Amino acid sequence: MNAKENLLIILGPTGVGKTTISLEVAKNLKGEIISCDSMQIYKYMNIGTAKIMPEEMDNIPHYLIDIVYPDEEFTVHDFKVKAEEHIMDINNRGSLPIMVGGTGLYINSIVYELKFTNVKPNEEFRRKYNHIANKYGNEYLYEKLLKIDPISAERININDRKRIIRALEIYNETNKPMSYYNKDFRKERDKYNLIMIGLNMDRYILYSHINNRVERMFEKGLVDEVESLLNMGYDENLVSMKAIGYKEIIPYLKKEISLEESMELLKRNTRRYAKRQLTWFRRDNRIKWIDINKFDSIESIGYFISNYVRKILNI
Repeated sequence: MNAKENLLIILGPTGVGKTTISLEVAKNLKGEIISCDSMQIYKYMNIGTAKIMPEEMDNIPHYLIDIVYPDEEFTVHDFKVKAEEHIMDINNRGSLPIMVGGTGLYINSIVYELKFTNVKPNEEFRRKYNHIANKYGNEYLYEKLLKIDPISAERININDRKRIIRALEIYNETNKPMSYYNKDFRKERDKYNLIMIGLNMDRYILYSHINNRVERMFEKGLVDEVESLLNMGYDENLVSMKAIGYKEIIPYLKKEISLEESMELLKRNTRRYAKRQLTWFRRDNRIKWIDINKFDSIESIGYFISNYVRKILNI
């Protein structure tokens, strides 16, 4: 008897249709869905994260949605621990765990042997270096990181202030670079009967979907959602409030840009994010990519994926 646990992962860029397709697959395969989206973990942040609502779940259990408040710390290690608990529990109940999302580091924490440091956040250090970045720019911090940890610097985008500061923080606390803890970054885990399905579509069609989705977010009340979060006391400098879908609205609320500029900024940033997601995922040759433009309906995509999974997992 194979002791490995079954695991299906459905991934892809934002706006490609992962949510609706995963529901279809879950219905076909007696699946339960584990979100691997680093923004849908937050309570109150619904419209800007394109979060599935309870009435849309079609009686399919969903996990790791709405589990922390916007000002709470939630690390990749936290995700890994909670996700693995759900994977085991779902398998033990005779169902199929289906991880769905586009946060690459969350997915990698499950499918690769990542080492995690136990370095707790140092808020004083973070405030100091955020202040330095505000004064001198991200480039100043990035240059510091290049000197102490060129390997991590190569992996981190110069605009990703949060990860740059985290890498500097780890070095400050341990005297070892973050890359020391990530030496097995690309070592594949052999823990699961793993199937990874990547959803993709024509780039221009994807960008059109993204633009339309952003417009729908505004129609649903995205501006009111962001204003409500600020009124609840959630500071604009929180990690959660710096996310795409929120950081673009705050300048409008501060009357620094127009509503149209805010919307165009969100469209652009979301398109760029989708491009980065695809670049990240294409590093992993275990992913079976599916061009969803070749199917005529969500049901047919779900049927195709379900049959593929049944054959491999013999379920």
